[in-house]
Amino acid sequence: MSLELTISEAIKTAMRAKDKVALDSLRAVKSQILLLKTEALGKEVSPEQEIAILQRMVKQRKDSYDQFSAQGRNDLAEVEEAQMKIIEQFLPKQLSSEELETEMKAIIAETGAESMKDLGKVMGIASKNLAGKSDGKSISEMAKKLLS
Repeated sequence: MSLELTISEAIKTAMRAKDKVALDSLRAVKSQILLLKTEALGKEVSPEQEIAILQRMVKQRKDSYDQFSAQGRNDLAEVEEAQMKIIEQFLPKQLSSEELETEMKAIIAETGAESMKDLGKVMGIASKNLAGKSDGKSISEMAKKLLS
């Protein structure tokens, strides 16, 4: 089942449950998917593109949550956090730091990277292989830690 159909079913469930936060979050996701389909001129949206949309939306919610928390606006921060959790349900399971470290060591061995000079080579492969499983910031931090 495609993400769009899954989101549509989740929207129906949220409407029945009268869950306003879930409904708002899911409608935003569906809106982004439809926007991407429109830009693609009728071509099918790939699962990688769908994951990228979800990751971007989670990151936006996290950034907003951090800003609202810093300003003492806990009422708005709670809404952002709730939306972030709902959107995260549709992402693949995220790697733990131990799993990420294991994957990164394998990629470093595969590329033959030895120092920080090879960071770009490692990041290119790691970003592609770990897309959806971990965010770019975590991948970058682990690569820097292992290469230094």
